[in-house]
Amino acid sequence: MSYSLLTGSYIIAGLLFILALAGLSKHETSKQGNYFGIIGMSLALIITILATVFKVVTTQGGLEIEKMPAAPWWVIFAIVGAMGLGAVFGIFKALRVEMTGMPELIALLHSFVGLAAVLVGWVSFLEPGHEGDKVHHAELFIGIFIGAVTFTGSIVAYLKLSAKMKSAPLALPKHNVINLGIVAVFIGLTAWFVALPDQRSYGDSPAALAVILTAVVTVLALLLGVHMVTAIGGGDMPVVVSMLNSYSGWAAAAAGFTLNNDLLIITGALVGSSGAYLSYIMSKGMNRRFLSVIAGGFGSDGQVVGEAKEYGQHQEMVATEVAELLRESNSVIIVPGYGMAVAQAQSAVATLTQKLRDSGKEVRFAIHPVAGRLPGHMNVLLAEAKVPYDIVLEMDEINDDFADTDAVLVIGANDVVNPEALTDPNSPIAGMPVCHVWEAGQVIIFKRSMATGYAGVQNPLFFRENSAMCFGDAKVRMEDIIQAF
Repeated sequence: MSYSLLTGSYIIAGLLFILALAGLSKHETSKQGNYFGIIGMSLALIITILATVFKVVTTQGGLEIEKMPAAPWWVIFAIVGAMGLGAVFGIFKALRVEMTGMPELIALLHSFVGLAAVLVGWVSFLEPGHEGDKVHHAELFIGIFIGAVTFTGSIVAYLKLSAKMKSAPLALPKHNVINLGIVAVFIGLTAWFVALPDQRSYGDSPAALAVILTAVVTVLALLLGVHMVTAIGGGDMPVVVSMLNSYSGWAAAAAGFTLNNDLLIITGALVGSSGAYLSYIMSKGMNRRFLSVIAGGFGSDGQVVGEAKEYGQHQEMVATEVAELLRESNSVIIVPGYGMAVAQAQSAVATLTQKLRDSGKEVRFAIHPVAGRLPGHMNVLLAEAKVPYDIVLEMDEINDDFADTDAVLVIGANDVVNPEALTDPNSPIAGMPVCHVWEAGQVIIFKRSMATGYAGVQNPLFFRENSAMCFGDAKVRMEDIIQAF
């Protein structure tokens, strides 16, 4: 197999990954983007297997120079077997997971990337043949560190998102000092490791001190991942998911440098940079600095963590009253949140939307950038329920239209419609861009109870004169409204 064919295939796969990212940036082209990604990954896997089976050679001065020797049969068998197991697991999870469970599944998949980076780093460290390559030593140390942080951080995120662990932040005293201390120790140990003389004892085994340093860095990184994500509250989970996505990309890129694999470097850099930019967008959507999220995010499990205030008495509406309100309304905006995902109410919401549109009503959706527990969570749920793309709008596109809207249905959202973000500078969500739903003629809030959102802040919207609560499971209430309508 020629080296030119290998390199050319990697370039084509990299271009397909770039086209995949471009396609995923819009609803209309998202399927096409997925196809580009599938084709690119298939090409990458096939060419990698072929490069393992056959010798990779290049021509120089008319002579063939072996770049990569063919692997023994048992290595090829192990690679194909591992791919088969991964495919079975992936298909099994993809068929079983609900759209509401996508955030925790993605967090779990990120942990696999981190673990792979750690294993690649350790194997490369234990393998002889890199004596005197100080850059390689630094690469594998950095790869192990990033991979270990990604692995345990993603596991904690999975536990929080799947409600197997409390979402409220659990921070040790001086937790920022602990995080910075671990990073400082890592930098010092990396410099020490790189400066070690290339001594190998017991044949081809690395020196004991080098093994100890690598083990210490691995343990510290594993602890940092746990401590860092544990201290981040549920209100910041969208940022955490995109942050871990970025970490997994940089971990893959570090593994690519360690393995001298150009495609892995390209792919990791694409994922890492896009994840970092997405984290910036999410942080901006919450009016929070990315570093402040890492330093310890806000969040609760429904308890008030801010100042308790008395806003008066809330009003309630039953399904028949909401249906009557919708019959009399000409324009309706629906603001979905995580509660819609939990209740799996998207199909019922789509049915109600279609009935309203068939009755001549103007219906649109307002999507806050951090609604749900995953960037784009609400968009994916609505797309699954066959809601037309053209009526699903971002918050910035529709925020000025609430004042001219007859009725707004807030389904399972809380913090993203809280006017206190604009009026109380001391609130934990102060300055956070929110949907101006209170400017509409009438606002109906669908919730199970009066509990707060993940930010732990009570919402004065619930007590306004033009607001009413419709309590119960969102899916059941939607079905009741459809029947009454």
